[in-house]
Amino acid sequence: MQTTPRVLVLGIGNLLWADEGFGVRAVEALHRRYRFPPHVRLLDGGTQGIYLVQDVREADILVVFDAIDYGLPPGTLRIVEGTAVPKFMGAKKMSLHQTGFQEVLALADLMGEYPAHLLLIGVQPVELEDYGGSLRPQVKAQIDPALAIALKYLAGFGIEARPRWDPDIGALHLPHAALGLDAYESGRPTSAEACRSGDPRVLAGARRRDS
Repeated sequence: MQTTPRVLVLGIGNLLWADEGFGVRAVEALHRRYRFPPHVRLLDGGTQGIYLVQDVREADILVVFDAIDYGLPPGTLRIVEGTAVPKFMGAKKMSLHQTGFQEVLALADLMGEYPAHLLLIGVQPVELEDYGGSLRPQVKAQIDPALAIALKYLAGFGIEARPRWDPDIGALHLPHAALGLDAYESGRPTSAEACRSGDPRVLAGARRRDS
């Protein structure tokens, strides 16, 4: 009989679309700063959608970081627990990954392997239409409060996080080292150097075709 709960801390979102990357940045920061017991897994879920179902099915405790459009002031944190989470994941169709994760939860439930405990830590985005952009200051400022909420929640199950003194993110399996927050923000071109909201030449062509 299993006595140690399987824990998954999951960040979902797209790093390349400004505040959509909040979930991934949050779990990245958590991994940089803390070590967890072997039964706790931290995962960059990206935009994998339905492909995350097996990870969710294997979790007894699931903590999710994400950017969610709640219709609240930009940068606002919203905490949702338990059976209310699927409803809030579909509060408004903000992106493909959001709808996909609703389906992940529904499929896990249908298969009879749904997390016994579920926490969603969401932030209201400021900006999404900025390809190649990064988190806006209001959203980035919510990473630390979001981590504090997650740590307190996990502590309620007796899960201890120990400070990490070697901030190597290799074990998080980011697709490439250049996607780490510091490298990404220092290496990308500015919005003046590279249009990040749509190439005006392409947009002009689209307008001509529609006219």
